[in-house]
Amino acid sequence: MSFETAEYFDAIVLGTGQGGKPLASALARAGWNTAVIEREAVGGTCVNVGCTPTKTMVASARVAYLARRGSDFGVKTGPIKVDLAKVRERKRALVESFRSGSQKKLENTQRLTLIFGEGRFAGPHEVEVALNDGGVRRLGAGKIFINTGCRPSVPALPGLDQVHFLDSTSIMELEEVPSHLLVLGGGYVGLEFAQMFRRFGSAVTIVQRNEQLLPHEDADVAEAVVKVLREDGIDVLVSAVTERVEPREGGGVRLTIGHEGGQRTLAGSHLLVAAGRVPNTERLGLDRAGIAVDGHGYVRVNERLETGVQGVYALGDVKGGPAFTHISYDDYRILATNLLKGGNAVTTGRMVPYTVYIDPQLGHIGLHESEARREGRNIKVAKMPMTWVARALETDESRGMVKAIVDADNQQILGCTVFGLEGGEIMSMVQIAMMGRLPYTALRDATFAHPALAEGLNTLFMALDS
Repeated sequence: MSFETAEYFDAIVLGTGQGGKPLASALARAGWNTAVIEREAVGGTCVNVGCTPTKTMVASARVAYLARRGSDFGVKTGPIKVDLAKVRERKRALVESFRSGSQKKLENTQRLTLIFGEGRFAGPHEVEVALNDGGVRRLGAGKIFINTGCRPSVPALPGLDQVHFLDSTSIMELEEVPSHLLVLGGGYVGLEFAQMFRRFGSAVTIVQRNEQLLPHEDADVAEAVVKVLREDGIDVLVSAVTERVEPREGGGVRLTIGHEGGQRTLAGSHLLVAAGRVPNTERLGLDRAGIAVDGHGYVRVNERLETGVQGVYALGDVKGGPAFTHISYDDYRILATNLLKGGNAVTTGRMVPYTVYIDPQLGHIGLHESEARREGRNIKVAKMPMTWVARALETDESRGMVKAIVDADNQQILGCTVFGLEGGEIMSMVQIAMMGRLPYTALRDATFAHPALAEGLNTLFMALDS
């Protein structure tokens, strides 16, 4: 294949997220002459504005929470004050460390060319790059990989364009703790920031349009989460529809919401809009390449991550859910397996674990109870409060619950939700058992170290025998 006006590469990767970056490196190491194009900063959402910075700030918030609870453990402390500028400095330092390390690895990889600019398709196998430092480069390749990710969604709310509002990126750049943070949205992002800033010292109100927080979770799990957040002093409003946003006299914002059959006004110093994310596809020129998207703008792919255009692939959040870093990385593994090792890896049937980093953590793997019942499966449900776990009691962190779904016919674990201390880690133990197709009785009868959180799995699965 030749391009009269283009520099030719074996592969072009659009974006350096958690799928694109390792894929570009793997292709180059395999001998492919590879160009990787990055519009902003190496590392994508996870490193720059997602996992790394948010979990760094969550850790600071947890320290503040434990410091205030010192007397519960017999430890006397003075007044607790959060220096948000210092929290931000710590967050920025870690992000820069991860970002610069990733960039150096790309720059030092042979047969890999890192280009900073915005890429746009000029045809099925050609990309124009508007360089960040000026000028345009035209590239061609037989294989092109789209890894441009997503960004925060801005809902169409009357008056929203008339106020200053925060999203999941800008809220992490605040210099001072808000006096009253209003959070629009009760999903993963909204809850993590709501609890974080409550622990930093803000009054916090969550406004959730749906009838429950975390609408993809089972209702009993969502209720347990609401209980914890309210114990932490967060005002949680569900089935609350925001009708209008307007500036508040003297600063801040005012929301008019429909709630419990009436209208209500909320006033806050800051507004966080956490209403989901949208794909970065509208400026890619996909129509010029004949690449199809769905009704929300996500690139359409099959189970091998192939678009409808031969030689063009999409990986990570830009192709639609599940929108998790580890899924993006698994997308890279699928492509590397198929293209470099002659394999036949697919997305079909893969496990999708996740953890919501509220405190206590909410970790989940496999089917929810509601999903299993909709599918008509013959199931047994094991459920227990974290107060049944000795280690949780000993550390005085026994809020939450654990729940497992088991196939009643073959004893296989179909799913598990751990809303409790180190919930993500305990969920991962159950995931390993599911990967090995162990029956639930293996965890019921296992000898775990005492006193460890893992012992709770003994107790949880014993509940199925009662």
